[in-house]
Amino acid sequence: LSVASLGFPRIGRHRELKFALEGFWSGKITESDLLETGRKLRAENWVLQRDNGITQIPSNDFSFYDHVLDTAVMVGAIPAAYGWKGGDVSLATYFAMARGSQSDSHADCGHAHHSHGVAALEMTKWFDTNYHYMVPEVSEEQVFALTSQKPVDHFLEASALGIHTRPVVLGPVTFLKLSKARPSTSKPLDLLAKLLPVYEELFRRLAAAGADWVQVDEPILALDLTEGERHAFTVTYPALAKVSPGLKIMLATYFGALADNLDAVVALPVAGLHVDLARAPEQLERVLSVVRADQVLSLGVIDGRNIWRADLAAMLERLEPVVASRGADAIEIAASCSLLHVPIDLELEKGLDADLKSWLSFATQKLGELSTLGKGLAQSEDAVREIVNGASQAIAVRASSPKVTDPLVQGRIADIDTAMISRKSAFDMRRQIQADAIKLPLFPTTTIGSFPQTSDVRKARSAHAKGTLSYGAYEAFLQKETGAAIRWQEEIGLDVLVHGEFERNDMVQYF
Repeated sequence: LSVASLGFPRIGRHRELKFALEGFWSGKITESDLLETGRKLRAENWVLQRDNGITQIPSNDFSFYDHVLDTAVMVGAIPAAYGWKGGDVSLATYFAMARGSQSDSHADCGHAHHSHGVAALEMTKWFDTNYHYMVPEVSEEQVFALTSQKPVDHFLEASALGIHTRPVVLGPVTFLKLSKARPSTSKPLDLLAKLLPVYEELFRRLAAAGADWVQVDEPILALDLTEGERHAFTVTYPALAKVSPGLKIMLATYFGALADNLDAVVALPVAGLHVDLARAPEQLERVLSVVRADQVLSLGVIDGRNIWRADLAAMLERLEPVVASRGADAIEIAASCSLLHVPIDLELEKGLDADLKSWLSFATQKLGELSTLGKGLAQSEDAVREIVNGASQAIAVRASSPKVTDPLVQGRIADIDTAMISRKSAFDMRRQIQADAIKLPLFPTTTIGSFPQTSDVRKARSAHAKGTLSYGAYEAFLQKETGAAIRWQEEIGLDVLVHGEFERNDMVQYF
Protein backbone atom coordinates (compact mmCIF):
# COMPACT_ATOMS: atom_id res chain seq x y z
CA LEU A 1 0.00 0.00 0.00
CA SER A 2 1.48 3.32 -1.14
CA VAL A 3 1.41 6.55 0.83
CA ALA A 4 1.59 9.64 -1.35
CA SER A 5 2.19 13.36 -1.10
CA LEU A 6 0.92 15.30 -4.11
CA GLY A 7 3.10 18.33 -3.36
CA PHE A 8 4.76 20.17 -0.48
CA PRO A 9 5.14 23.88 0.46
CA ARG A 10 8.19 25.39 -1.19
CA ILE A 11 8.68 28.62 0.75
CA GLY A 12 10.96 26.93 3.33
CA ARG A 13 10.58 26.31 7.06
CA HIS A 14 11.88 29.80 7.81
CA ARG A 15 10.66 31.48 4.58
CA GLU A 16 14.06 30.98 2.97
CA LEU A 17 12.63 31.20 -0.55
CA LYS A 18 10.87 34.50 0.16
CA PHE A 19 14.03 36.11 1.47
CA ALA A 20 16.16 34.70 -1.35
CA LEU A 21 13.76 36.02 -3.99
CA GLU A 22 13.63 39.47 -2.42
CA GLY A 23 17.42 39.47 -2.19
CA PHE A 24 17.78 38.47 -5.83
CA TRP A 25 15.25 41.04 -7.06
CA SER A 26 16.99 43.80 -5.12
CA GLY A 27 20.44 42.75 -6.37
CA LYS A 28 21.71 41.69 -2.94
CA ILE A 29 22.34 38.07 -3.96
CA THR A 30 23.34 36.48 -7.27
CA GLU A 31 21.43 34.15 -9.53
CA SER A 32 23.63 31.26 -8.40
CA ASP A 33 22.77 32.09 -4.77
CA LEU A 34 19.05 31.91 -5.60
CA LEU A 35 19.44 28.63 -7.47
CA GLU A 36 21.39 27.15 -4.55
CA THR A 37 18.59 28.13 -2.14
CA GLY A 38 16.15 26.28 -4.40
CA ARG A 39 18.33 23.17 -4.42
CA LYS A 40 18.60 23.15 -0.63
CA LEU A 41 14.84 23.56 -0.15
CA ARG A 42 14.05 20.75 -2.59
CA ALA A 43 16.49 18.41 -0.86
CA GLU A 44 15.05 19.25 2.57
CA ASN A 45 11.51 18.60 1.38
CA TRP A 46 12.37 15.27 -0.23
CA VAL A 47 14.23 14.04 2.86
CA LEU A 48 11.46 15.26 5.18
CA GLN A 49 8.78 13.41 3.23
CA ARG A 50 10.87 10.25 3.02
CA ASP A 51 11.60 10.32 6.75
CA ASN A 52 7.89 10.76 7.49
CA GLY A 53 6.95 7.54 5.71
CA ILE A 54 5.87 8.90 2.31
CA THR A 55 6.51 6.28 -0.36
CA GLN A 56 5.38 8.33 -3.37
CA ILE A 57 7.41 11.51 -3.02
CA PRO A 58 6.71 14.30 -5.53
CA SER A 59 9.33 16.16 -7.53
CA ASN A 60 8.82 19.20 -9.77
CA ASP A 61 6.37 20.57 -7.19
CA PHE A 62 8.94 23.27 -6.40
CA SER A 63 8.72 26.63 -8.15
CA PHE A 64 10.47 29.95 -7.81
CA TYR A 65 7.12 31.67 -8.43
CA ASP A 66 4.22 29.61 -9.79
CA HIS A 67 3.82 26.11 -11.22
CA VAL A 68 1.48 27.26 -14.01
CA LEU A 69 4.05 29.85 -15.07
CA ASP A 70 6.69 27.09 -14.97
CA THR A 71 4.54 25.03 -17.34
CA ALA A 72 4.07 27.95 -19.73
CA VAL A 73 7.83 28.49 -19.82
CA MET A 74 8.44 24.74 -20.22
CA VAL A 75 6.27 24.49 -23.34
CA GLY A 76 7.40 27.78 -24.88
CA ALA A 77 4.15 29.71 -24.30
CA ILE A 78 6.01 32.99 -23.94
CA PRO A 79 4.30 36.04 -25.49
CA ALA A 80 6.35 38.02 -28.00
CA ALA A 81 6.35 41.07 -25.71
CA TYR A 82 8.95 39.37 -23.50
CA GLY A 83 11.45 39.23 -26.34
CA TRP A 84 12.27 35.53 -26.11
CA LYS A 85 13.90 34.27 -29.32
CA GLY A 86 14.11 30.58 -28.55
CA GLY A 87 16.53 28.46 -26.55
CA ASP A 88 16.84 28.54 -22.78
CA VAL A 89 14.58 30.95 -20.91
CA SER A 90 16.47 33.22 -18.53
CA LEU A 91 15.35 34.07 -15.02
CA ALA A 92 15.05 37.69 -16.20
CA THR A 93 12.34 36.70 -18.67
CA TYR A 94 10.72 34.31 -16.20
CA PHE A 95 10.39 37.01 -13.55
CA ALA A 96 9.32 39.60 -16.13
CA MET A 97 6.38 37.32 -16.95
CA ALA A 98 5.69 36.98 -13.23
CA ARG A 99 6.21 40.53 -12.00
CA GLY A 100 6.68 42.76 -15.02
CA SER A 101 9.87 44.63 -15.85
CA GLN A 102 10.39 48.28 -14.97
CA SER A 103 13.98 48.53 -16.19
CA ASP A 104 15.01 50.22 -19.42
CA SER A 105 15.92 46.84 -20.83
CA HIS A 106 16.61 43.30 -19.89
CA ALA A 107 18.31 40.69 -21.96
CA ASP A 108 17.41 37.17 -22.87
CA CYS A 109 19.59 35.16 -25.20
CA GLY A 110 21.50 38.31 -26.06
CA HIS A 111 18.50 40.37 -27.14
CA ALA A 112 17.81 43.64 -25.32
CA HIS A 113 14.23 44.87 -25.43
CA HIS A 114 11.39 46.63 -23.62
CA SER A 115 12.62 50.22 -23.64
CA HIS A 116 9.71 51.11 -21.35
CA GLY A 117 9.39 47.88 -19.44
CA VAL A 118 6.75 45.20 -19.87
CA ALA A 119 3.69 44.24 -17.83
CA ALA A 120 3.37 40.93 -16.01
CA LEU A 121 0.98 38.24 -17.15
CA GLU A 122 -2.51 38.39 -15.73
CA MET A 123 -2.93 36.74 -12.31
CA THR A 124 -6.02 34.95 -11.04
CA LYS A 125 -7.08 32.46 -8.39
CA TRP A 126 -6.17 28.80 -8.66
CA PHE A 127 -9.71 27.37 -8.69
CA ASP A 128 -11.37 28.21 -5.36
CA THR A 129 -8.17 28.48 -3.32
CA ASN A 130 -6.32 31.61 -2.20
CA TYR A 131 -3.31 30.61 -4.30
CA HIS A 132 -2.93 32.77 -7.41
CA TYR A 133 -1.40 31.65 -10.71
CA MET A 134 -0.10 33.50 -13.74
CA VAL A 135 -2.51 33.08 -16.65
CA PRO A 136 -0.71 31.72 -19.74
CA GLU A 137 -1.28 33.52 -23.04
CA VAL A 138 -1.46 31.57 -26.29
CA SER A 139 -2.29 32.55 -29.86
CA GLU A 140 -3.62 30.89 -32.98
CA GLU A 141 -0.09 30.95 -34.42
CA GLN A 142 1.39 29.45 -31.24
CA VAL A 143 4.43 27.24 -31.68
CA PHE A 144 5.05 25.02 -28.67
CA ALA A 145 8.47 23.56 -27.88
CA LEU A 146 10.08 21.84 -24.91
CA THR A 147 12.18 24.79 -23.76
CA SER A 148 12.87 23.42 -20.28
CA GLN A 149 13.13 19.91 -18.86
CA LYS A 150 12.68 21.03 -15.26
CA PRO A 151 10.62 17.91 -14.33
CA VAL A 152 13.47 15.70 -15.56
CA ASP A 153 16.16 17.81 -13.89
CA HIS A 154 14.41 17.72 -10.51
CA PHE A 155 13.81 13.96 -10.80
CA LEU A 156 17.52 13.41 -11.45
CA GLU A 157 18.42 15.81 -8.65
CA ALA A 158 16.41 13.72 -6.19
CA SER A 159 17.82 10.49 -7.60
CA ALA A 160 21.33 11.75 -6.91
CA LEU A 161 20.30 12.02 -3.25
CA GLY A 162 19.07 8.42 -3.28
CA ILE A 163 15.39 9.40 -3.35
CA HIS A 164 13.14 8.00 -6.07
CA THR A 165 10.37 10.49 -6.79
CA ARG A 166 7.17 10.72 -8.79
CA PRO A 167 7.43 13.82 -11.01
CA VAL A 168 4.41 16.13 -11.04
CA VAL A 169 3.30 17.99 -14.16
CA LEU A 170 0.27 20.13 -14.88
CA GLY A 171 -1.85 18.28 -17.42
CA PRO A 172 -2.09 19.67 -20.96
CA VAL A 173 -5.88 19.92 -20.95
CA THR A 174 -5.99 21.90 -17.71
CA PHE A 175 -3.10 24.07 -18.91
CA LEU A 176 -4.95 25.05 -22.09
CA LYS A 177 -8.27 25.38 -20.31
CA LEU A 178 -6.72 27.90 -17.89
CA SER A 179 -4.95 29.82 -20.66
CA LYS A 180 -6.07 33.04 -22.30
CA ALA A 181 -6.26 33.19 -26.07
CA ARG A 182 -5.00 36.02 -28.26
CA PRO A 183 -7.19 37.00 -30.09
CA SER A 184 -9.95 36.30 -27.59
CA THR A 185 -12.16 34.80 -30.30
CA SER A 186 -9.96 31.70 -30.56
CA LYS A 187 -10.08 28.75 -28.16
CA PRO A 188 -6.91 27.56 -26.40
CA LEU A 189 -8.09 23.92 -26.48
CA ASP A 190 -7.93 24.08 -30.28
CA LEU A 191 -4.13 24.09 -29.82
CA LEU A 192 -4.08 20.67 -28.16
CA ALA A 193 -2.71 18.91 -31.23
CA LYS A 194 0.24 21.33 -31.24
CA LEU A 195 0.89 20.96 -27.51
CA LEU A 196 0.70 17.17 -27.19
CA PRO A 197 4.04 16.42 -28.93
CA VAL A 198 5.80 18.57 -26.32
CA TYR A 199 4.31 16.51 -23.48
CA GLU A 200 5.17 13.30 -25.34
CA GLU A 201 8.80 14.41 -25.60
CA LEU A 202 8.83 15.29 -21.89
CA PHE A 203 7.44 11.85 -21.01
CA ARG A 204 10.08 10.15 -23.15
CA ARG A 205 12.80 12.04 -21.29
CA LEU A 206 11.28 11.18 -17.91
CA ALA A 207 11.18 7.49 -18.83
CA ALA A 208 14.78 7.63 -20.07
CA ALA A 209 15.80 9.24 -16.77
CA GLY A 210 14.35 6.30 -14.84
CA ALA A 211 10.94 7.56 -13.75
CA ASP A 212 8.34 4.81 -13.44
CA TRP A 213 5.37 7.00 -12.44
CA VAL A 214 4.36 10.54 -13.36
CA GLN A 215 1.60 12.47 -11.61
CA VAL A 216 -0.43 14.48 -14.10
CA ASP A 217 -2.67 17.08 -12.46
CA GLU A 218 -5.97 17.72 -14.23
CA PRO A 219 -8.07 19.60 -11.65
CA ILE A 220 -10.51 20.87 -14.29
CA LEU A 221 -12.03 17.38 -14.15
CA ALA A 222 -13.79 18.57 -10.97
CA LEU A 223 -15.63 21.19 -13.04
CA ASP A 224 -18.62 20.91 -15.37
CA LEU A 225 -17.18 20.15 -18.81
CA THR A 226 -18.63 20.15 -22.28
CA GLU A 227 -18.51 17.04 -24.46
CA GLY A 228 -15.77 18.72 -26.46
CA GLU A 229 -13.68 19.28 -23.35
CA ARG A 230 -14.16 15.67 -22.27
CA HIS A 231 -13.13 14.59 -25.76
CA ALA A 232 -9.83 16.42 -25.25
CA PHE A 233 -8.97 13.87 -22.54
CA THR A 234 -9.76 10.94 -24.83
CA VAL A 235 -7.29 12.41 -27.32
CA THR A 236 -4.59 13.29 -24.81
CA TYR A 237 -4.16 10.24 -22.61
CA PRO A 238 -3.98 7.49 -25.23
CA ALA A 239 -1.20 9.54 -26.84
CA LEU A 240 0.69 9.98 -23.57
CA ALA A 241 0.19 6.36 -22.50
CA LYS A 242 1.89 5.16 -25.71
CA VAL A 243 5.09 7.11 -25.08
CA SER A 244 6.65 4.52 -22.78
CA PRO A 245 5.06 1.36 -21.38
CA GLY A 246 7.31 1.66 -18.34
CA LEU A 247 6.05 5.13 -17.38
CA LYS A 248 2.73 4.90 -15.53
CA ILE A 249 0.37 7.86 -15.27
CA MET A 250 -1.33 8.83 -12.01
CA LEU A 251 -4.13 11.12 -13.15
CA ALA A 252 -4.73 13.49 -10.23
CA THR A 253 -8.06 15.28 -9.76
CA TYR A 254 -8.92 17.50 -6.82
CA PHE A 255 -11.00 20.40 -5.48
CA GLY A 256 -14.26 18.53 -6.05
CA ALA A 257 -16.03 15.40 -7.25
CA LEU A 258 -15.58 13.92 -10.70
CA ALA A 259 -19.39 13.71 -11.01
CA ASP A 260 -20.41 13.59 -14.69
CA ASN A 261 -16.78 13.25 -15.77
CA LEU A 262 -16.18 10.00 -13.87
CA ASP A 263 -17.19 7.51 -16.56
CA ALA A 264 -14.98 9.21 -19.15
CA VAL A 265 -12.04 9.34 -16.73
CA VAL A 266 -12.03 5.68 -15.71
CA ALA A 267 -12.02 4.71 -19.40
CA LEU A 268 -8.73 6.54 -19.99
CA PRO A 269 -5.57 4.42 -20.34
CA VAL A 270 -4.01 5.61 -17.09
CA ALA A 271 -2.52 3.34 -14.44
CA GLY A 272 -3.81 5.33 -11.50
CA LEU A 273 -6.56 7.75 -10.54
CA HIS A 274 -6.49 10.19 -7.62
CA VAL A 275 -9.76 11.48 -6.17
CA ASP A 276 -10.39 14.19 -3.57
CA LEU A 277 -12.29 12.63 -0.66
CA ALA A 278 -11.83 15.65 1.62
CA ARG A 279 -13.79 18.02 -0.59
CA ALA A 280 -16.10 15.33 -2.03
CA PRO A 281 -16.26 12.30 0.33
CA GLU A 282 -19.60 11.23 -1.15
CA GLN A 283 -17.99 10.17 -4.43
CA LEU A 284 -16.10 7.21 -2.98
CA GLU A 285 -18.82 4.58 -3.45
CA ARG A 286 -19.48 5.53 -7.06
CA VAL A 287 -15.76 5.65 -7.85
CA LEU A 288 -15.31 2.18 -6.36
CA SER A 289 -18.15 0.85 -8.47
CA VAL A 290 -16.64 1.93 -11.80
CA VAL A 291 -12.85 2.13 -11.37
CA ARG A 292 -11.01 -0.55 -13.34
CA ALA A 293 -9.40 -3.47 -11.55
CA ASP A 294 -6.03 -2.68 -13.16
CA GLN A 295 -6.00 0.92 -11.88
CA VAL A 296 -4.37 2.07 -8.64
CA LEU A 297 -6.92 4.16 -6.75
CA SER A 298 -5.38 7.07 -4.84
CA LEU A 299 -7.66 8.19 -2.02
CA GLY A 300 -7.19 11.82 -1.01
CA VAL A 301 -8.40 11.54 2.58
CA ILE A 302 -6.11 13.96 4.44
CA ASP A 303 -7.36 17.47 3.74
CA GLY A 304 -4.64 19.47 1.99
CA ARG A 305 -6.51 22.73 2.46
CA ASN A 306 -7.19 23.08 6.17
CA ILE A 307 -5.11 23.18 9.33
CA TRP A 308 -7.16 20.86 11.57
CA ARG A 309 -6.14 17.47 12.88
CA ALA A 310 -7.64 14.52 11.04
CA ASP A 311 -10.08 12.04 12.57
CA LEU A 312 -7.83 9.04 11.99
CA ALA A 313 -10.15 6.56 13.71
CA ALA A 314 -13.05 7.43 11.40
CA MET A 315 -10.80 7.31 8.36
CA LEU A 316 -9.42 3.89 9.23
CA GLU A 317 -12.94 2.57 9.79
CA ARG A 318 -14.01 3.80 6.37
CA LEU A 319 -10.90 2.73 4.49
CA GLU A 320 -10.35 -0.76 5.92
CA PRO A 321 -13.14 -2.39 3.85
CA VAL A 322 -11.92 -0.57 0.73
CA VAL A 323 -8.40 -1.96 1.12
CA ALA A 324 -9.78 -5.41 1.94
CA SER A 325 -11.94 -5.50 -1.19
CA ARG A 326 -9.45 -4.06 -3.71
CA GLY A 327 -6.20 -5.23 -2.15
CA ALA A 328 -3.37 -3.14 -0.71
CA ASP A 329 -1.48 -3.04 -4.03
CA ALA A 330 -4.40 -1.29 -5.72
CA ILE A 331 -4.82 1.46 -3.11
CA GLU A 332 -2.81 4.60 -2.39
CA ILE A 333 -3.41 6.82 0.65
CA ALA A 334 -2.82 10.48 -0.10
CA ALA A 335 -3.56 14.08 0.76
CA SER A 336 -6.55 15.48 -1.09
CA CYS A 337 -4.32 17.88 -3.04
CA SER A 338 -0.89 19.46 -2.75
CA LEU A 339 0.01 20.55 0.78
CA LEU A 340 1.08 23.87 -0.75
CA HIS A 341 -2.02 25.47 0.80
CA VAL A 342 -1.13 24.91 4.48
CA PRO A 343 1.67 26.12 6.82
CA ILE A 344 4.78 23.96 6.98
CA ASP A 345 5.35 22.73 10.52
CA LEU A 346 3.34 23.13 13.70
CA GLU A 347 6.46 22.61 15.82
CA LEU A 348 7.78 25.98 14.66
CA GLU A 349 4.89 27.69 16.48
CA LYS A 350 6.17 28.50 19.99
CA GLY A 351 3.51 30.92 21.19
CA LEU A 352 0.26 29.08 20.49
CA ASP A 353 -2.28 28.21 23.15
CA ALA A 354 -1.64 24.58 24.16
CA ASP A 355 -5.20 23.42 23.45
CA LEU A 356 -5.28 25.11 20.06
CA LYS A 357 -1.93 23.60 19.14
CA SER A 358 -3.20 20.11 19.98
CA TRP A 359 -6.05 20.56 17.50
CA LEU A 360 -3.88 21.62 14.56
CA SER A 361 -2.04 19.79 11.80
CA PHE A 362 0.24 21.58 9.32
CA ALA A 363 1.98 20.13 6.27
CA THR A 364 4.62 18.18 8.20
CA GLN A 365 2.03 16.80 10.62
CA LYS A 366 -0.19 15.80 7.70
CA LEU A 367 2.68 13.69 6.40
CA GLY A 368 2.62 11.90 9.76
CA GLU A 369 -1.15 11.41 9.50
CA LEU A 370 -0.74 9.87 6.04
CA SER A 371 1.98 7.57 7.32
CA THR A 372 -0.19 6.54 10.29
CA LEU A 373 -3.10 5.66 8.00
CA GLY A 374 -0.83 3.71 5.70
CA LYS A 375 0.67 1.73 8.56
CA GLY A 376 -2.73 1.09 10.16
CA LEU A 377 -4.20 -0.19 6.90
CA ALA A 378 -1.17 -2.25 5.88
CA GLN A 379 -0.66 -3.82 9.32
CA SER A 380 -3.41 -3.26 11.86
CA GLU A 381 -5.02 -0.53 13.91
CA ASP A 382 -3.17 -1.86 16.94
CA ALA A 383 0.10 -0.80 15.29
CA VAL A 384 -1.00 2.86 15.41
CA ARG A 385 -3.40 2.74 18.35
CA GLU A 386 -1.63 5.35 20.48
CA ILE A 387 -1.48 7.94 17.68
CA VAL A 388 -5.10 7.32 16.64
CA ASN A 389 -6.34 7.62 20.22
CA GLY A 390 -4.40 10.85 20.64
CA ALA A 391 -6.08 12.34 17.57
CA SER A 392 -9.53 11.21 18.75
CA GLN A 393 -8.97 12.73 22.17
CA ALA A 394 -7.88 16.07 20.71
CA ILE A 395 -10.93 16.19 18.44
CA ALA A 396 -13.24 15.40 21.37
CA VAL A 397 -11.66 18.10 23.54
CA ARG A 398 -12.04 20.65 20.77
CA ALA A 399 -15.71 19.78 20.25
CA SER A 400 -16.56 20.54 23.88
CA SER A 401 -14.01 23.25 24.66
CA PRO A 402 -15.40 26.62 25.81
CA LYS A 403 -12.78 28.16 23.53
CA VAL A 404 -14.88 27.14 20.52
CA THR A 405 -18.25 26.31 22.09
CA ASP A 406 -20.19 29.28 23.53
CA PRO A 407 -23.42 28.32 25.36
CA LEU A 408 -24.78 31.84 24.88
CA VAL A 409 -24.38 31.62 21.10
CA GLN A 410 -25.86 28.13 21.08
CA GLY A 411 -28.83 29.41 23.05
CA ARG A 412 -29.44 32.23 20.62
CA ILE A 413 -29.26 29.80 17.73
CA ALA A 414 -31.77 27.51 19.44
CA ASP A 415 -34.18 30.45 19.81
CA ILE A 416 -34.27 31.19 16.07
CA ASP A 417 -37.81 30.89 14.73
CA THR A 418 -39.47 31.46 11.37
CA ALA A 419 -40.47 35.01 12.27
CA MET A 420 -36.79 35.97 12.55
CA ILE A 421 -35.99 34.82 9.02
CA SER A 422 -39.01 36.43 7.35
CA ARG A 423 -38.99 39.99 6.00
CA LYS A 424 -41.61 42.29 7.50
CA SER A 425 -42.11 44.26 4.28
CA ALA A 426 -42.08 43.50 0.56
CA PHE A 427 -38.96 43.94 -1.54
CA ASP A 428 -40.38 46.84 -3.56
CA MET A 429 -41.09 48.74 -0.34
CA ARG A 430 -37.61 48.06 1.08
CA ARG A 431 -35.99 49.09 -2.18
CA GLN A 432 -37.85 52.42 -2.22
CA ILE A 433 -36.93 53.17 1.41
CA GLN A 434 -33.29 52.47 0.64
CA ALA A 435 -33.36 54.59 -2.53
CA ASP A 436 -34.90 57.52 -0.66
CA ALA A 437 -32.31 57.29 2.11
CA ILE A 438 -29.15 56.84 0.02
CA LYS A 439 -30.18 58.71 -3.13
CA LEU A 440 -27.88 56.93 -5.57
CA PRO A 441 -28.21 57.13 -9.36
CA LEU A 442 -29.34 54.12 -11.36
CA PHE A 443 -25.75 53.06 -12.05
CA PRO A 444 -23.61 54.30 -9.14
CA THR A 445 -19.83 54.49 -9.51
CA THR A 446 -17.20 53.47 -6.96
CA THR A 447 -13.60 52.26 -6.73
CA ILE A 448 -14.64 49.51 -4.26
CA GLY A 449 -11.41 49.21 -2.23
CA SER A 450 -7.92 50.43 -1.53
CA PHE A 451 -5.95 53.18 -3.28
CA PRO A 452 -2.37 52.73 -4.52
CA GLN A 453 0.27 52.78 -1.81
CA THR A 454 2.39 55.79 -2.77
CA SER A 455 6.06 56.19 -1.90
CA ASP A 456 5.07 58.75 0.78
CA VAL A 457 2.74 56.20 2.39
CA ARG A 458 5.43 53.53 2.34
CA LYS A 459 8.03 55.91 3.80
CA ALA A 460 5.69 56.95 6.62
CA ARG A 461 4.85 53.32 7.43
CA SER A 462 8.53 52.39 7.46
CA ALA A 463 9.38 55.34 9.70
CA HIS A 464 6.58 54.43 12.10
CA ALA A 465 7.77 50.81 12.22
CA LYS A 466 11.32 51.96 12.99
CA GLY A 467 10.12 54.31 15.73
CA THR A 468 11.25 57.52 14.03
CA LEU A 469 7.64 58.63 13.43
CA SER A 470 5.34 58.69 16.46
CA TYR A 471 1.97 56.97 16.55
CA GLY A 472 0.18 60.32 16.69
CA ALA A 473 2.11 61.73 13.75
CA TYR A 474 1.53 58.55 11.75
CA GLU A 475 -2.22 58.66 12.47
CA ALA A 476 -2.32 62.33 11.45
CA PHE A 477 -0.54 61.47 8.20
CA LEU A 478 -3.03 58.69 7.45
CA GLN A 479 -5.97 60.98 8.13
CA LYS A 480 -4.50 63.59 5.80
CA GLU A 481 -4.07 61.00 3.01
CA THR A 482 -7.59 59.71 3.60
CA GLY A 483 -9.08 63.21 3.43
CA ALA A 484 -7.26 63.95 0.20
CA ALA A 485 -8.49 60.68 -1.35
CA ILE A 486 -12.10 61.39 -0.39
CA ARG A 487 -11.94 64.97 -1.74
CA TRP A 488 -10.53 63.68 -5.01
CA GLN A 489 -13.34 61.12 -5.37
CA GLU A 490 -15.89 63.88 -4.76
CA GLU A 491 -14.22 66.15 -7.31
CA ILE A 492 -14.32 63.58 -10.10
CA GLY A 493 -17.93 62.70 -9.33
CA LEU A 494 -17.84 59.20 -7.82
CA ASP A 495 -21.07 58.23 -6.04
CA VAL A 496 -19.89 55.74 -3.41
CA LEU A 497 -16.67 56.80 -1.71
CA VAL A 498 -13.96 54.68 -0.06
CA HIS A 499 -11.39 55.77 2.49
CA GLY A 500 -8.44 54.34 0.52
CA GLU A 501 -7.11 51.96 3.18
CA PHE A 502 -3.79 53.79 3.53
CA GLU A 503 -3.28 52.17 6.95
CA ARG A 504 -3.21 48.72 5.37
CA ASN A 505 -0.01 47.10 4.15
CA ASP A 506 0.02 43.44 3.11
CA MET A 507 -3.56 42.11 3.41
CA VAL A 508 -2.72 38.92 5.26
CA GLN A 509 -0.31 40.67 7.65
CA TYR A 510 -2.85 43.45 8.30
CA PHE A 511 -5.70 41.11 9.19
